[in-house]
Amino acid sequence: MLYGVFSYCNGLRELCEGLLGCKGKLAHLGLDTAPALSTLSDANRNRSYLIFEDLYFRLVSRYRSFISDSRLKGLSIRNLKIIDSTTIRLFSNILHGVGLNPMDGARKKGGIKVHTMMDAFSGVAEYVYMTAAKVHDRKFLYQFQLPKNSFLVFDKAYNHYRQFAKWSEEKFWFVTRLKTNAVFHVTKVLEDNTKKKNPKGVLTEQYITVGYKENQEEHRLKLRRIVFKAEDGKVYVFITNNMTLKASEIANIYKYRWMIELLFKQIKQNFPIRYFWGESENAIKMQVNMVLIAQLLMVVVRKRSETKKSFANVITLLRLHLMSYVNLLDFIKDTYTAWRNAHAPPNMFAR
Repeated sequence: MLYGVFSYCNGLRELCEGLLGCKGKLAHLGLDTAPALSTLSDANRNRSYLIFEDLYFRLVSRYRSFISDSRLKGLSIRNLKIIDSTTIRLFSNILHGVGLNPMDGARKKGGIKVHTMMDAFSGVAEYVYMTAAKVHDRKFLYQFQLPKNSFLVFDKAYNHYRQFAKWSEEKFWFVTRLKTNAVFHVTKVLEDNTKKKNPKGVLTEQYITVGYKENQEEHRLKLRRIVFKAEDGKVYVFITNNMTLKASEIANIYKYRWMIELLFKQIKQNFPIRYFWGESENAIKMQVNMVLIAQLLMVVVRKRSETKKSFANVITLLRLHLMSYVNLLDFIKDTYTAWRNAHAPPNMFAR
């Protein structure tokens, strides 16, 4: 399965025939022969994707400290998680509900939504939950547990005041944007720079309350509202339940939300996620987990090789030389030297 992911195979036939062409090197994969198409298809249908999900999270646990940076620029916190989702469209009836109904009467595409919690310091997905594409993003907020004083950052699609109140009680901190149609009441103005000439950075900082219902009763939640003007002139309105961090750091925390967009882009551009190797829900979830495993392994390999090459460059080198007899870490770090060392003629005068 990893061979298929790294080789960017768009189907099981490509995978099996590709392995068949590597006869003589399969012993390194623990295989006597290349698997038959029907054998691999049956395995993808019958073997639970949970095996691969468990393997991924074990790898995350093993390598977390190795791949994590000690700190991110401008942040004093040490436990920042980023939440978002990405939708993978499928030309099938699997996991209905993605996109609008086609205007030409064609069949609506199925889709899978990959809800993800990413660790900002390691750059990999720390928790993944897959659903049909029509499932609302907010439902992901109920799926995970975090230690106290963890920070979460996400966009305004996840605004859920009742859940925010629960997090405040449990000492989980969050940063997000306020919806434009949000109803709130200002209780105290902490800072107001709107009257200054050409103000930038923090424009206003306020304490506000927002209403939510629980058990048919009305409640009020206290939050901080921060209006921030970026260098490019765009104005953002943030809300947070943390009352101690500087307003400028709250804005900086939200800036790191874009790291998860880069993760999704990295996965979709470098791994086979456009076409799936089976039409069962199990096979699709299995392939998504295999892609996550491959992405994590490449982050580990890239850091171990101490290379300055981009992620895309490293994955391309691996794909082209997947079955070459070279030292992978040396090959990535200094490709030409490693290749010459691996293919240098023997020294006939050596004793």
